Amino acid sequence: MTDASLLLQHFAHLHALVIGDAMLDSYLDGEAERLCREGPVPVVRKQSEQHFPGGAANTAANLCALGASVTFLSLVGQDRAGDYLRAELRQRGIHDQAIIASPLVNTLHKQRILASGQYVVRVDEGELKQGQEIEPELQCMLLNALEQFYPTCELVVVSDYGYGILCRALIERLCALQREQPRIILVDSKHLETLRELRATVVTPNYDEARCLVGNEPDEDVWKQTATAKVEQLGQRILSIMASEYVAITLGAQGVFLMDRQHQTRYLPAYPVTNANDVGAGDSFASATALALAAGGSLEEAARIGIEAACIAVAKPRTALVYSQELQQRFEQRAEVLATSRPYKRKSLADLACVLEQARQNGQTVVFTNGVFDLLHFGHIRLLSQAKKLGDILVVGLNSDQSARHLKGKGRPITGEYERLALVEALDTVDYVLIFDEDTPEKVIRALRPDTHVKGGDYVDRALPEAEAVRECGGRVVIIPREGDKSTSKTIARIAAASGDTPGNSHPYRAGGSV
Repeated sequence: MTDASLLLQHFAHLHALVIGDAMLDSYLDGEAERLCREGPVPVVRKQSEQHFPGGAANTAANLCALGASVTFLSLVGQDRAGDYLRAELRQRGIHDQAIIASPLVNTLHKQRILASGQYVVRVDEGELKQGQEIEPELQCMLLNALEQFYPTCELVVVSDYGYGILCRALIERLCALQREQPRIILVDSKHLETLRELRATVVTPNYDEARCLVGNEPDEDVWKQTATAKVEQLGQRILSIMASEYVAITLGAQGVFLMDRQHQTRYLPAYPVTNANDVGAGDSFASATALALAAGGSLEEAARIGIEAACIAVAKPRTALVYSQELQQRFEQRAEVLATSRPYKRKSLADLACVLEQARQNGQTVVFTNGVFDLLHFGHIRLLSQAKKLGDILVVGLNSDQSARHLKGKGRPITGEYERLALVEALDTVDYVLIFDEDTPEKVIRALRPDTHVKGGDYVDRALPEAEAVRECGGRVVIIPREGDKSTSKTIARIAAASGDTPGNSHPYRAGGSV
């Protein structure tokens, strides 16, 4: 496998051509301390205003921030928003000689108004004055610019938001140029059907865009309620429609699904990000993925780099850029996690997802089980011992004190979360441990994607709230029966009985599950 750091270093030697809809993203910040007298809306006292390249312009800016030389082919109006946008692009090092300014169009502008950090409203303005049809003279100028700059680039990123820049004439000429002078081409389009004849390297629809392309309605639940087989079917349909070599269906926080023309598939998870902001994350993914492909990486290597870039982007506020130094540092940190993964068993969810993904690439299988593990007893030890026999790596998730209290009732857990963690961590059968705050482990399972999920006690598959998450990730559920009457609740009851305090409604402990 090509080292990610080597691919990142090669970004600086690449020249990218971006074709797509330019937008200006503006953020007006202020304070709101009262309501307007004319209506029940807040009065926002303006404190600052910032402007950022948006849409395809954000893709161009991300490519440049990652080290590439960038030419941006697009249309803007001869208006204030267009002036702001071109100034912001120049400030970020984007060659704007291919940006055509014309009085026949209005610059696309998204203005977000925030009060005390909270969104109040977004105001959109600007569209092609002639609807979705571009005037013939503008089409001619776009074609001339494409002819001029296509031969100078190593890769092309098509960032189509559906506002008309990708007119039929431009698409036809791009298809012809690709046949004559093949390039790495990544297509990120809200209207993929218009680009079906383009021999792109990869198309990157999100889940809803993929469903729309094959004639299905957008799915509100997206990946969380979608079986893996369903996404595979989408990938197959897309490749039957498009001339692309690969498809990468982006699934938001759940990662990316890859497929080639031989229907070989690969699911790559994303890493959990707290308080994620997804404005422009798709642009960051597309930019880093395209550069990694042009640098010589495989699609899987490129998509992994793209996922890391998107994870950095969503951790930043507003329309954010991802810089090459940040990506390099992130991969160095990942390498450190892998190098020091043992004997340190305690991991954050993000770090553990990284460790397990590497283990899967090495052919190892992952077993996951979870519980409160309060007052560690023989039943726990037996459960973990049997679980370990079902795979190569055993991961144990422990409910935090807060979630244990919610599940088990007042007075539980008896032992605090860090003591419980230390006890489970000390067992030779356990490879990794982590604490989670939710009542059930669906989020953890979707991040770690275990091959086997083990549950103890009297559960059946259908009664497990996390069973669907396991199936979505391609795993199986194994139920290990309880060992006799061994359970923490019964142990507590025996202790209470021995002390003369009979458990009841007034007792501080409530009966719970086996762990």
